[in-house]
Amino acid sequence: MKSFVVFGCGRFGSTVATTLAELDNEVLVVDINFDKVQGISDQVTAAVQCDVLDENAIKDLGLKNFDVAVIAIGTNLEAAIMATIMSKEAGISYIVAKANGLRHGNILEKVGANKIIYPEIDMGYKVAHNLTSSNILDIIQLSPDFSIAEIKVVPDWYGKTIEQVQFRKLFNVTILGIESRDNLDISPSSDTILLENDILVLLGSNEDIQKLEKMQGI
Repeated sequence: MKSFVVFGCGRFGSTVATTLAELDNEVLVVDINFDKVQGISDQVTAAVQCDVLDENAIKDLGLKNFDVAVIAIGTNLEAAIMATIMSKEAGISYIVAKANGLRHGNILEKVGANKIIYPEIDMGYKVAHNLTSSNILDIIQLSPDFSIAEIKVVPDWYGKTIEQVQFRKLFNVTILGIESRDNLDISPSSDTILLENDILVLLGSNEDIQKLEKMQGI
């Protein structure tokens, strides 16, 4: 079990907090809005009303006792910066921050955030791929340059092995796993035969995944 402090109780922050709690983690939620704090208090370990711009109030939270901080303050950049700085100074080893845009994210990264999440940008990226590629089931952007994608095996690959399709040579992507008949084969061997209805989990640069989509009509 890990301990998390979540700053901000909007839709993103509350979803993260309650999901972490459901996974049997210790979760403290911090928000300036009393009604939001009251509304989530029975779903997490603790919820506290606090103005993160009040440095003394933040110090009273005992941030040094937490493993991870989630900065889910989307509209008040000053508050997000303060929460990030105070979490860093308290010695929290991993800080995840939500950002509304690249400039916002760059600032939070400079003041101590280890990972920046762009919910709207990430969702737009997924929606665009799903709208244009019927065989792409899901895509997770790991960084501005690399993603993990789930794609259906196309007819040209039926009955062929991974080696015969030459994913690395032709498409420069790595097969991480294959979902077949409700089973997930992690790191499948090169002689694994691809079947209809199989789903490939692959890793590659965004550029190479897009090339694969176009070349195979995915």
